[in-house]
Amino acid sequence: MIDISTSLSLQEVSLQGIFNAHQVTWSLTNKEIIKSLKLTASLLELYGENQFKVRSYNTAVYNLERVEEDLTKLDLSQLNELPGVGKSIAKIIDELNRTDSNDVLNNLLKQTPEGIMGLMGIKGLGARKIKTAWDELGIESPSAMLQAAQQGQLAALPGFGDKTQDRVLQMIKYHLDTQKKVHYKVAHLAGEWLESLIKKQFSNPMLSRSGEFRRKTEVVEDLEYLWASNRPWEPEEFLDNTEGLEKDPKRSGPLRWVGTITAENLPLDIRFCDEDSFGSHLLRHTGSQEHLKLTNKEGRSLWDTSLATAAREEDIYKSHGWPFLPPELREGLFEDSYIKLTKTPDLVTMGQLKGILHNHSTYSDGKHSLKDMAQQCKSLGYQYLGISDHSQTAVYANGLDEDQVRAQHQEIEAINKEMVPFKVFKGIESDILNDGGLDYSVEVLQNFDFVVASIHSNLNMDRKKATERLITAVENPFTTMLGHPTGRQLLKREGYPIDHQKVIDACAHHGVIIEINAHPWRLDLAWEWVHYALSKGVIISINPDAHDKAGLEDMYYGLCVGRKAGLTADMTFNAKDVEEVTRYFQHRKARAISKSLV
Repeated sequence: MIDISTSLSLQEVSLQGIFNAHQVTWSLTNKEIIKSLKLTASLLELYGENQFKVRSYNTAVYNLERVEEDLTKLDLSQLNELPGVGKSIAKIIDELNRTDSNDVLNNLLKQTPEGIMGLMGIKGLGARKIKTAWDELGIESPSAMLQAAQQGQLAALPGFGDKTQDRVLQMIKYHLDTQKKVHYKVAHLAGEWLESLIKKQFSNPMLSRSGEFRRKTEVVEDLEYLWASNRPWEPEEFLDNTEGLEKDPKRSGPLRWVGTITAENLPLDIRFCDEDSFGSHLLRHTGSQEHLKLTNKEGRSLWDTSLATAAREEDIYKSHGWPFLPPELREGLFEDSYIKLTKTPDLVTMGQLKGILHNHSTYSDGKHSLKDMAQQCKSLGYQYLGISDHSQTAVYANGLDEDQVRAQHQEIEAINKEMVPFKVFKGIESDILNDGGLDYSVEVLQNFDFVVASIHSNLNMDRKKATERLITAVENPFTTMLGHPTGRQLLKREGYPIDHQKVIDACAHHGVIIEINAHPWRLDLAWEWVHYALSKGVIISINPDAHDKAGLEDMYYGLCVGRKAGLTADMTFNAKDVEEVTRYFQHRKARAISKSLV
């Protein structure tokens, strides 16, 4: 059974959209105000508004994302004083604060078809291309755009061509394939809200997540649960009368409650069983089909064994002749290695993580200061923080020039004296340039404790080019770890194509750590390839890529990816304590400097 002790309000969970076809409504927060400004900028660009006006919105958004004050508490004069926020946008924010409405955005939405709004939500498509396709071909929906691309109609449009048409086709397919899914973080937080309500009403309920939700896949289609009760009508009645839930009577039945969590329109599917068969039902409703088809030495499938009545999953596995397998591993891919050992794998836990690497501050595009990030990291119980702001080529993210690097290092040294024994490591997220080179000279690189090498530009490479580019960066002796290797953004865009085996093999050969980027939209490297990396002896670092204090807590989602791959503490870099990490960085840097002198 899962721990359902966390209590969250539904408002804390809600990440719902900020518009509908006729009127903009939301519960005002800084985040929702910024979302409205972003959408306004995109629609102004769609309708060909002056680029200076569009840029003023984007500049305001960039600056507001770094504001810590509650925008809803500021009056017009105070809003006017905020850096990068002009008078017109200050008036819009003031209007939102007073009326919960944005007339500029509302007017734009009224003239925009719903299908065009669907196209606007596809990352990488761009307002100008949407407008061209709308004007020239009358395209007003993702499905119409897909059909036009499949028929070759987009290539002839101004600003398109064959390559752009192929890219649009790929983006639309990805969008349509994933539009009914949500990031695991969204599902997890909504699940915690629901579980806290259930615990308040029922004492020690036999309740568990199930399906891909329990297996902690990166994205999920619905929130599945199994609830054991010998009086199932009581939990059903509770669900029927819980505010924030809506039942679908047509899909529900005597032992199944199907509906949605209304704030997010998240599908919810709760099955009921008696308490004596909780374990057998839970096992069947957790593992993938491939997992349940696996057979033991006698040739009996796990599914067949699970048909016996059991209150605990452990009893099913035992009678099958196998060790208990954690839910994350039940994908039907890598279980054999654990079954042969007849031992439950000792997967890494949050309590074993000693520090957090790959984080950003206000020196580049982070929201909070270096010291704020360090103090928050320490308050979470960690021993160290690795700061790795963007490098100089990342102008869009305020990448650090050499003078800024020196200034940041001086501040880090002062913080380390003040916060001892807690330590901030001097890192950088160096852009991998088009030729695979890093973003600074050797003279600058040797001043960092560690270097995270990542790609942020020229994402439309073919497989050969992308692979060569990454391997060249891995071969650089100053590269400590490889950041978000494929650049994917889940439910937004696919990663650039790479030869995973070649890149991972290169990391193994050169002793380069590979990151699991724990940002819920990335979770990159994917768990299937993390497993391969572990088989090659590559050390993994779980990094949140945090751009604010709250982002430090995304470590959990990276941990889920690692556990699905079979990651243990001994193969996790940031399970090392501060002294071990210090020695590792010092040795690695000394070796890199030595090689650079040859």
